[in-house]
Amino acid sequence: MEKIVIEGGFPLKGKVSISGSKNSALPILAATAIFPGSYKFTNVPDIQDVRTMLELLKILGSRYTFKNNKVEITSTKLSKHEAPYDLVKTMRASVLIWGALLTRFNKAKISFPGGCAIGDRPVDQHLEGFESIGYETNINQGYLESVSAGEIGGKFNFKIKSVTGTENLILASIMGDKETTLTNCSLEPEVDDLIKFLNSLGATIKRVKEKVTITPVLKLKKQTKAYKIIPDRIEAGTFMYLACLPKNELTITNVDASTLIDVIKTVKQLGAKVKQTKKSIKITAPNKIGALKVETNPYPYFPTDLQAQLMAVLILGEGSSSIRENVFPNRFIHVAELRKLGAKIKLSSNLAKIQGTKGLAGAKMQASDLRASAGLVLAALSAVGQSEIFRIYHLDRGYEGIDNKLREVGAKICRVKE
Repeated sequence: MEKIVIEGGFPLKGKVSISGSKNSALPILAATAIFPGSYKFTNVPDIQDVRTMLELLKILGSRYTFKNNKVEITSTKLSKHEAPYDLVKTMRASVLIWGALLTRFNKAKISFPGGCAIGDRPVDQHLEGFESIGYETNINQGYLESVSAGEIGGKFNFKIKSVTGTENLILASIMGDKETTLTNCSLEPEVDDLIKFLNSLGATIKRVKEKVTITPVLKLKKQTKAYKIIPDRIEAGTFMYLACLPKNELTITNVDASTLIDVIKTVKQLGAKVKQTKKSIKITAPNKIGALKVETNPYPYFPTDLQAQLMAVLILGEGSSSIRENVFPNRFIHVAELRKLGAKIKLSSNLAKIQGTKGLAGAKMQASDLRASAGLVLAALSAVGQSEIFRIYHLDRGYEGIDNKLREVGAKICRVKE
């Protein structure tokens, strides 16, 4: 096991290049299980979640290489329809193999997914959606066993927006028997990236806002060129908030600002100076951090995956701020850890009230989930003295070489074996 040790309180300046999107790469890699073939990808983030997905595909029978952010996968010999517990328990996105296997074999067996400890994340929308388009599912000894029950295709309206639910229903229906119409779908750009990839292989998927229509095809065509994964907007947002901390100035490159409109809005409200180009965002920290009232909601509104990182900035703000968590109401485990640094935060149900303080002092903290760990890193970088962050395997699930990127802009950070 490793921990991260940070000597905080030093200004950070320089450029940070954003890696490929975790939440785009995972469903696209899962999609290679749908149809036998060879697939190539670039700008794939070298993170633990991607490694887990690739190992899952290998267990199912695919072969792959992964080097310098390039992945090559051959799925011609993929022959198993069961996703084992040992891998699925570590990463919720493993659930995306479910829809792909249903298209490949008309059956799938998958363990209940795991991942971060951020509250209840049920798969009921997946189950109801699969049933609506022609699949039956039984729960047996911790496994979800789905099979084709007739013609595949139909209509389904999501009761609440679900990113992986939308993606799974798309994956399960692109080679069905009749048209599938999905409504109240998630609007995330990662869903659009999956649709773009599948359409490049000959799928017929059309999206009009929250409505996705899938006209089935008999087969997919051979890939003609490597597919490039979009930039990770959550990693970009993380570094944008880091740039808002006292005396920092960062230029964030390889970023799509059009996917970060609500985040950029909050950065400006904090008082930071923002200068945008087509592929970069330069942020200069304010002299005084402004107070904010923010609510998390599905895209295109403020993302729950940046809630902890914004909180790490607001604890040094002027006056009172608040964050209402509407997506995962229990996603406040990091608050207890931030208090160790001297943060003044009160919780009431899904609302965090933050009273700004003039300074933080280093402390020992434990990461509870992927995005919380990033919030702790940001707070530790602004705290005077040494901080230690334990259970950093959460961080490695979603951030490619974050400690290396931080050192390049002046952070005093290192990994230490426990």
